[in-house]
Amino acid sequence: MNNNVRSIHFFSARPKLFYNLGFHLRQTLMIPIKSKHLEGAEVSWFAPICNGDTDFLGKMPNHYKSNWNNASNILLTADKLGYRNILCPSSYQVGQDTMTFASAVAPLTKNINLLAAIRCGEIHPPMLGRAIATLDHILKGRLTINIISSNLPGTNLDSTARYQRSREVIEILKQGWTQDHIRFKGDFYNIELDSQPVKPYQQNGGPLLYFGGYSPPGVDLCAEHCDVYLMWPETEEKIQSLMQNMSEKAAAYGRTVDFGLRVHVIVRETENEARLYAQKLMSKLEEEKGTEIRERALDAKSYGVARQAEMRNLADMEGFVEDHLWTGIGRARSGCGAAIVGDPDQVLKKLQRYMDMGIRSFIFSGYPHLDECKLFAKYVLPYIKTFSLPQELGRIPQIEPQSPLGAGQRR
Repeated sequence: MNNNVRSIHFFSARPKLFYNLGFHLRQTLMIPIKSKHLEGAEVSWFAPICNGDTDFLGKMPNHYKSNWNNASNILLTADKLGYRNILCPSSYQVGQDTMTFASAVAPLTKNINLLAAIRCGEIHPPMLGRAIATLDHILKGRLTINIISSNLPGTNLDSTARYQRSREVIEILKQGWTQDHIRFKGDFYNIELDSQPVKPYQQNGGPLLYFGGYSPPGVDLCAEHCDVYLMWPETEEKIQSLMQNMSEKAAAYGRTVDFGLRVHVIVRETENEARLYAQKLMSKLEEEKGTEIRERALDAKSYGVARQAEMRNLADMEGFVEDHLWTGIGRARSGCGAAIVGDPDQVLKKLQRYMDMGIRSFIFSGYPHLDECKLFAKYVLPYIKTFSLPQELGRIPQIEPQSPLGAGQRR
């Protein structure tokens, strides 16, 4: 057994000591978070339903198609391996519709939550609320929502308008989840309806809202309404700055939020093996193809994507912008463009640093997604104390709720 694996066993042999140390460090942070009482993190994987799976970036072999068999196999494997949530993304490109896929796979799952991406404006808010309520009851409260504010396919609203539309969608949903009637008048929607058809399984505010955005209107929207602020990988200093800014904005609304990190991962028994695999992953990429792939996405011109490009420009010759944070993936992917690369001990220590900063949710992925899902579960996942955020934050009732699709009386 090599030294790297032995060091992992050192931590796993003393899990209480390891996490108590991390918990103590977190108590000294200046950045307030909603779940400050929790140790560990919600560890999630990624369902590549939008045509993004491969074994060589820039190549698109048919056996990695984002079809039902491939994508559902990844999700159900993540469920069996102990991941606590899984992101089902949204994009207008070849692949599967988010809510359709999530509804089909939901009854097959046992423990995992589904993080369904909702592009605000695509569906009339009351009907969106009805769809969310349906899926939440199928999952018995294991639904979380990723709020997306990108342009709808074929449209081009400015950032302020897009986030205002998202704000109105969220406010309509929340009225439906918490009040007897929806009464809303805004720039995009003017609605007055009974709220019974949109009542979810989850109580105390409905499904948790996860949000990623960097522009001032986006940050303000998250600060006012959302529960988990998702960030893409950057240097620890820049992540800390983003967290501080969000915490200050949320405090102005009398709120706190939790923080999440969406990042790729490459973990192998040794650091050298992990770095070699990163090089292999990029070995067939043609620069023109990488640019074409990056520019497909509806968020390709966003400020967040620009920050990922800036990070790549600061990286060293091998693509590392800081210890074990490799930016090569961003050469062939819009959005999240970096991976944690290393042996099990190095990856675990990097994640512990993030948790000490206050991050409570991770959304991992890797290429190919099924293989990396299994490798991370083998080398790292057993040594992280994991939890379900909806459960820990009191959203899932102990008994079936008195909702129309639950235990409520039929009208």
